[in-house]
Amino acid sequence: MEAILAERSVIVAVLIASGVPQRDRADVEQGILLGAWRSVQRGMYRPDLAQDARKALRAWLYGIAWRKTGHYLGSAWVRRAVLHAQPLGLLREPVGPSLEAQVAARETLRAFERLKPWQRDLLLAVDDPRSLVAFAKASGMRPGTAASRLRLAREALALQLRRRR
Repeated sequence: MEAILAERSVIVAVLIASGVPQRDRADVEQGILLGAWRSVQRGMYRPDLAQDARKALRAWLYGIAWRKTGHYLGSAWVRRAVLHAQPLGLLREPVGPSLEAQVAARETLRAFERLKPWQRDLLLAVDDPRSLVAFAKASGMRPGTAASRLRLAREALALQLRRRR
């Protein structure tokens, strides 16, 4: 492995010449080094004994780097990578509520429909511009009773929502 690591300059030169972006060079280089080492372990490195050992290793590494770089540059991930958040202004923010929010709202409305009428009235009174005290007086009950019933209505709604999920 030390001999392969000593010839990393060949691998880096192939990566640069092939046009591998700077941000991806370390990853592709690592893949080439691992591929070369695994090939050595499987006995696939068989240099010509008549040739200089270093030249043979460099030529072999050049071939591996060239093939691995070609596979990398030809991969669909690299060809279709979008590096800008809004290329040509085509991507826009979604309009309206998300699908998940719509589903959650429908579940909440179904749970709200299953409540008793007095519970629905109290829960809707919270959104009323009048205060809870004014709602209680208009309904003919004491403010403490209205607050207690509102708490019970909220608990009933929470229970209905838990049952749905």
